[in-house]
Amino acid sequence: MRAATVGAAMMAVGTVASAQEPQFFRIGTGGTAGTYYPIGGLIANAISNPPGSRPCEEGGSCGFPGLIASALSANGSVANINAIAGGTLESGFSQSDVATWAQTGTGIWEDREAVDNLRAIANLYPETIHLVASADAGIESVSDLEGKTVSLDEPGSGTLVDARIILDAYGLSEDDIDAAFLKPDQAADRMRDGAMDAFFFVGGFPAGAIAELASQEDIVLVPISGAEAEGVTDEYTFFAENVVPGGTYEGVDDDVTTLSVGAQWVTSADQSEDLIYGVTAALWNENTRKLLDSGHQKGKEITPETALDGVGIPLHPGAEKFYREQGLIE
Repeated sequence: MRAATVGAAMMAVGTVASAQEPQFFRIGTGGTAGTYYPIGGLIANAISNPPGSRPCEEGGSCGFPGLIASALSANGSVANINAIAGGTLESGFSQSDVATWAQTGTGIWEDREAVDNLRAIANLYPETIHLVASADAGIESVSDLEGKTVSLDEPGSGTLVDARIILDAYGLSEDDIDAAFLKPDQAADRMRDGAMDAFFFVGGFPAGAIAELASQEDIVLVPISGAEAEGVTDEYTFFAENVVPGGTYEGVDDDVTTLSVGAQWVTSADQSEDLIYGVTAALWNENTRKLLDSGHQKGKEITPETALDGVGIPLHPGAEKFYREQGLIE
């Protein structure tokens, strides 16, 4: 995508937007120890252009004119979608599987009303399924979780959804483990105290809570691979094989094969086409590229070339208009 083209798009947005009337735009993320929150902060900074800001073409903010965006810590995918449906969030991050289930009323959403006005802005980056175990717990595979104290993350998180799928693939359920439902930083604290054998976390690596834990305690990153993992990817096409490179976390020297899902930025069809066109253009502005590349390891993986990968729900008309103009949709 040519920077000049995106710049022209943003200038066009500026002519449509009202004359610097402040407008607030919230991005629901996840816990502060995960990956959603720092990525959300980078994007909120990039798409903001508060009233009185210096124009983009003069070296100022290249966000949507008058927009004040903020990243809010939240419980994750399910909670963010519920908040978007209820009108208490303008947008949020979600795992691709949860977004697809919610919009279509399938999977975990089959017993509740579909969020049929859920719309996509962009696919962001792969979210890795981490299964972190204490080195003293004797856990070398998912099967070894039986009888262990294991955190599946908190209610409302996409991690909890995926952890249940993984357990089922290995013939386990919550009844076979001593299940806890904690944020990853809380689970890590319990592991330090010797009260937690393992915990699941779905997010881009390196995850802050896991990196901090690994610097203080001996951990194992448990592989999710083999026939059981293949069964998951066969049944749920939004899962893909993923590898955490050796050295990502202190003491985990070898590559670890696991699974991943896409992290996606979603919104409501009720948001205006002009606004979502503007924030999409701002997301892919060359200035945003600099922020993403320097702000977080996963930021480098957020690219326009992968913006539509694995998107299983309709694009917001504003985002679709932008991608068509850039030749990413024919």
